[in-house]
Amino acid sequence: MTVKHLVLFGFKLDAGSEAIQEASSRMLGLKDGCVHPTSQKQYIKSIIGGKDNSPENLQNGITHAFVAEFESVEDRDYYAKSDPAHQAFKDYVRPYVQKLIVVDFSEGVF
Repeated sequence: MTVKHLVLFGFKLDAGSEAIQEASSRMLGLKDGCVHPTSQKQYIKSIIGGKDNSPENLQNGITHAFVAEFESVEDRDYYAKSDPAHQAFKDYVRPYVQKLIVVDFSEGVF
């Protein structure tokens, strides 16, 4: 069963536009940079994302959103807990983020 991994960032006000652009590029780059230790292949099916542009004014500090898709819960778990490329990304982005929300779901499972 595929898993969608929703990541919502609220970047700090003093995080410069270059740092935010770099963080966004690195997030999207995880699709190519994350390699499964067993298969030695890239295992993230897709990653999309962008800057918030909602007119509803309900962002509560969230500025950017990303959605990654994994083939299985096991792949998502490896990514979240162990993947060195993901761990390096988290270390990079941490100083620029004031708010972070992560929600995972499988489509149609309620």
